[in-house]
Amino acid sequence: MTAAAVWTAAGSLVLTALAGAPASGAARLPGTAAELRGTVVAAARAQAAGIDFGACPKARDLPGTMECGTVVVPLDYAHPDGERIRLAVSRVRATHKDPRNSKRRVARQGVLVFNPGGPGADGTSFPLMGLLPEWKRVAAAYDLVGYAPRGVGRSAPLSCQDPKGFFKAPTPAPTHPSRAYKEQRVAEAKAYAGGCARRAGRALRHYNSLNNARDLDVLRAALGEDRLTFVGASYGTYFGALYATLFPSHVRRMVFDAAVNPAPDRIWYRNNLGQSAAFEARWADFREWAARHDDVYALGRTAGQVQKSYDRARERLAAEPAGGSVGPGQLQGLFLTAGYYDDYWPGGAEALSAYLKGDPKPLVALAAPHREGAAEAENGNAVYTAVECNDADWPTDFEVWDRDNTRLARLAPFETWSNVWANLPCAYWKAPRQRPLDVRTGPGELPPTLILAAERDAAAPYDGALELRRRLAGSVLVTERGAGTHGIAGGPNACVNAYLDAYLLQGRLPVRQAACAPRAEPRPDGPTFHESRARQLREALKNATGRPAASR
Repeated sequence: MTAAAVWTAAGSLVLTALAGAPASGAARLPGTAAELRGTVVAAARAQAAGIDFGACPKARDLPGTMECGTVVVPLDYAHPDGERIRLAVSRVRATHKDPRNSKRRVARQGVLVFNPGGPGADGTSFPLMGLLPEWKRVAAAYDLVGYAPRGVGRSAPLSCQDPKGFFKAPTPAPTHPSRAYKEQRVAEAKAYAGGCARRAGRALRHYNSLNNARDLDVLRAALGEDRLTFVGASYGTYFGALYATLFPSHVRRMVFDAAVNPAPDRIWYRNNLGQSAAFEARWADFREWAARHDDVYALGRTAGQVQKSYDRARERLAAEPAGGSVGPGQLQGLFLTAGYYDDYWPGGAEALSAYLKGDPKPLVALAAPHREGAAEAENGNAVYTAVECNDADWPTDFEVWDRDNTRLARLAPFETWSNVWANLPCAYWKAPRQRPLDVRTGPGELPPTLILAAERDAAAPYDGALELRRRLAGSVLVTERGAGTHGIAGGPNACVNAYLDAYLLQGRLPVRQAACAPRAEPRPDGPTFHESRARQLREALKNATGRPAASR
């Protein structure tokens, strides 16, 4: 499922080691010897060149502490002297200011690189998180660095269709699609795959997770770091795990937030089946919450009654779209977002309630596509599709997809077919496929790493965190029990953040696995964590730039 537009808690707003490849990494590096040599060559060049940081694009809206630059990587690591592309990089230097003691100067520990996932998400706004209370201690000790992975944003952007035609609205969202509808979606998937091949040409095959991991090592070298400190969220945990397997001696500290299951046979077809099943449980969580607040929303006193209210709205929207652009597909998309983040439950419930009472405006405001963002959304979707399709084999016969998902949809109708349509271009992909790397490190090969997971996360089901812990020797898992928000680092759970800070600032981990009580449920009558943090960030940007952040 595409998560390119969905950010985790950390980003909701916004040659010593290279003289030769590490022994353990060299044995596992897939591909040709030329790709191995190309990775070493590219990192050595990047270390020598460094990054020339300067003013950022649209710098007027950014604090003066925010700097931007680029790092050069090969398009094809087998040919490091061939075509090269530039990745956009952003940085805010360590503040050295202890938020708990203004008289204490904090020693710099190096660079912390963050990736928000996707595939297809742009992490260049991440350094601004250092303005927020949850990140200030980390920002005191580290240069915060974000970047746009290959294909994303200003990093050799990938496109599969004209952005003007990307948003189609209103759209249906049948839970039991007809044969004719399935044939229509198959034709659209074939056309989309063909568009990716035509627009990207021979470069298409090089947008994959293995190259994202190699790019990360080149970025590390360009930043002048012998060893990498990295926080990866969602999909960022997958290529972060590839990095840990390929370059274990280059790792200083790594945080895997909302871990994807890295088992080779789960990449990516089976992981998407697992997502669809998990979203059904998360959809039930929302409906039970809405039922507990029936006095506010009047959607029903039981989860089943809330489902009937949702179905009633879907039927009305199919007959007459709200605002001309919100149909069943847009309604489902709104509540899919609520499946990622329970912060969106109050807004979604309020919009659904108002619509059923005759006021469509809140629903249109939340669910209608924002066409001014079409280019960014199309780019994110193109990268998501290319990376997932390139990473592994997919069934090429639609009958396999139809069989597996028809069975699944009997138990998990909420998201199953929408997930199919998002990934179906992979059945008709034109570029060669990679063979997934067997993510695995033995005792002592990799420094201790931290895995963070919410027990009811639907986008990255909890079994992924358990599998990653089994595969990375010495890793420690911290679980937010009974919670389901996708990405928990730097969020409202003080217990989770205490473990995060202890690890990043002191290298300290629990002796065994640890658990935190769930965050408080959202309240219908109060601001959500995202809303509170957005206000904090706007105020911080205003103070830093002297201008209101609304222009952003």
